[in-house]
Amino acid sequence: MDMFTATVPVFDRMLGSMQTWIGLAREHAKAKGFDESVYLTLRLAPDMLPLPRQIQIASDGAKGAAARLSGQDVPSWADTEVTLDDLVARLQKTRDYLNGFKPEQLNGTEQREVLVPRRQGEPLKFTGQDFLRFFATPNLYFHATTLYALLRHAGVPLGKMDFLGSR
Repeated sequence: MDMFTATVPVFDRMLGSMQTWIGLAREHAKAKGFDESVYLTLRLAPDMLPLPRQIQIASDGAKGAAARLSGQDVPSWADTEVTLDDLVARLQKTRDYLNGFKPEQLNGTEQREVLVPRRQGEPLKFTGQDFLRFFATPNLYFHATTLYALLRHAGVPLGKMDFLGSR
């Protein structure tokens, strides 16, 4: 599988699934008679980041992966989302950014050196292929899975096929 195919369509599908889950969460809140803003405070454990940060980090990781692989600067977007509408818009903005990439920008980047800055210490260093396989894709799925788990824990009727993007 080429690098473009392993990045843009895969990430776009998961981000689209996340948008769908938020829509289902809204329907659930309306059906049960509670304010959908309750979702914004959800976290799996006291030391884990809340729902909005899971979406923001998934967004940052997806756009960062495509940018780093293509040799572009990673766009910096402020994390100012405070409503579900804002978060859905953030996911769409990320999808639009990803879908602006052409295959020739990502294909052939398997051996490109990719550096991922860390808060402390030296940046992580990967080849493009290892970055995609062992960092960028698992990171996106970690934050998507956390969002899914938060919504399921809140009673949103999501199933495995929703995670897989079949709805």
